[in-house]
Amino acid sequence: MLRYPAPVASDPVASEGDDQFGGGDPEERGNMRARGEEALAELADAMLDNPLLNQALSTALGAGERAIQAQRSAMGALSLASSADIERIERRLRSLSERLEVVEDRLDDLDDDLAATRPVSGRSPG
Repeated sequence: MLRYPAPVASDPVASEGDDQFGGGDPEERGNMRARGEEALAELADAMLDNPLLNQALSTALGAGERAIQAQRSAMGALSLASSADIERIERRLRSLSERLEVVEDRLDDLDDDLAATRPVSGRSPG
C-alpha cells in the first residue's frame, strides 16, 4: 500500500489553501499533474516489467479462454444455441419478414389490378 507524507506548511501546494486540488496557481497544478502522470507511467512500466504479474495475467487470460471454450462445448453437447446463433437467426428472420412484406404488397397490387379489369357482376347485359 502506498503511503504519502502529510503536507507540510512549507509545501507550496499545501500552503495555498486549495479546496480539493481546485485552488492554487495553474502552473503549480500543471506541475502536479505532470508529476502524477510521470508516477503513473513509472508504476505501469514497473508492473509490465514484473515477470510474476505477466505470468498471472497470462494464466488468467488463458483460463478465461479455456472457460469460454468449455462453455461452447457444453452448449453444443446440449444442443443449445449461443447468442451469436440466436442473433444470426434473428437477422435471417427479419430479412425473411421484409421479403414476405414485399410479396404481400405485390399480391395486393395484382389483386387491385385484377379487380379493376373484371366486369362488374350483377348487371344484366343490355
